Amino acid sequence: MPATGSSVFDMQLPEHLLIVADSEHDANMLHAVGMFVPDPFIFLRARGRNYIVMSDLEIDRARKQAPHCCVLSLSRYQQKLRRAGVARPGFAQVIPLLLRERRIRHVVVPQEFPYGLASDLQRSGIRVKARPGNFFPERERKSAAEVKKISAALLMAEIGMAEGIQMLQRAKIAPGRRLLNHNVLVTSEKLRAVIDTAILQAGGLASHTIVAGGRQGCDPHEGGHGPLRANEPIILDIFPRSQKTGYFGDITRTVVRGRASEAVRKLYDTVLQGQGLAFEKMRPGVPTADVHRAVQDFFVREGYRTGRRNGRMQGFFHGTGHGLGLEIHEAPRTGPNSPGELQTGQVVTVEPGLYYPELGGVRLEDVALVTKIRPRNLTQFEKVLEV
Repeated sequence: MPATGSSVFDMQLPEHLLIVADSEHDANMLHAVGMFVPDPFIFLRARGRNYIVMSDLEIDRARKQAPHCCVLSLSRYQQKLRRAGVARPGFAQVIPLLLRERRIRHVVVPQEFPYGLASDLQRSGIRVKARPGNFFPERERKSAAEVKKISAALLMAEIGMAEGIQMLQRAKIAPGRRLLNHNVLVTSEKLRAVIDTAILQAGGLASHTIVAGGRQGCDPHEGGHGPLRANEPIILDIFPRSQKTGYFGDITRTVVRGRASEAVRKLYDTVLQGQGLAFEKMRPGVPTADVHRAVQDFFVREGYRTGRRNGRMQGFFHGTGHGLGLEIHEAPRTGPNSPGELQTGQVVTVEPGLYYPELGGVRLEDVALVTKIRPRNLTQFEKVLEV
């Protein structure tokens, strides 16, 4: 997003932060105000003070749930503008008035700020600059309170995982390696419903839970469909959002109902060792790409190469992990080209995987808190291949 008068921003002017979004879907807005609002509204941080402009529908709730913000009435601003001759005042007219009252002529916005609104503001004489990278850099390092919220969401994921694995354990193995639960075929869809229902009852919302068996598990983001089969790996990847806080949990386990082949056992053990190696590397100051490289090199030494074969990728072809918080994928990343170094307070998933169509996929995922000494594994759920 281009900024008019960009030379002005080179003079170290004080930053005035502006967001226009809803806080149901925008993590920066939720971080700023700490309450869920389903419709877009205005947030301004100017000279150390937070302002939010709310509709009459939300204004009283905002005063209770966002006490750190000065809550302003959208309808009052619209009334002022109508008296000044603006027929249908919207955000493009309200924001310049809000800024003029505070003698502000320049704002910093997120990269995702609406382009049309930014253009309208610039035509009104407001200089708009998009901040690259993290809009709130402090989001990357979690407070103790945030770690508790992530751990609570992770517990919801573990509850869903327990219900899913229990259903597989109860399933009988019928001819043709079919899995039957009360004489009903066990499918990815049915198992996903069991997992998601358990999470809902625990206070979370699950979306796109992965239950992928056999060759389907070789596509890491394949949700899974159709009957599940005995004696082949099933990937269960669960990442619910807490309905109360908005923070995410994330866990992956790979299980086999029945007996795993020796090749699958070796694949599983290699991924498990790779995950342990990644945990050993996660120290403050370690480049994030080095964590991934250590796992990748270990897999190659064990004979598991990565590359395209028969028209599809095989081996280890995704990152080792990602930051977790108000977004399911946030900074930092630990991939082959990820920038930066690990810092204390970051919460990062550790999820190596290996994928070969003739065997299926294996992925294991825990959540690590980077500390001064060694990473703390926030995940409590056990790892067992055969169930």
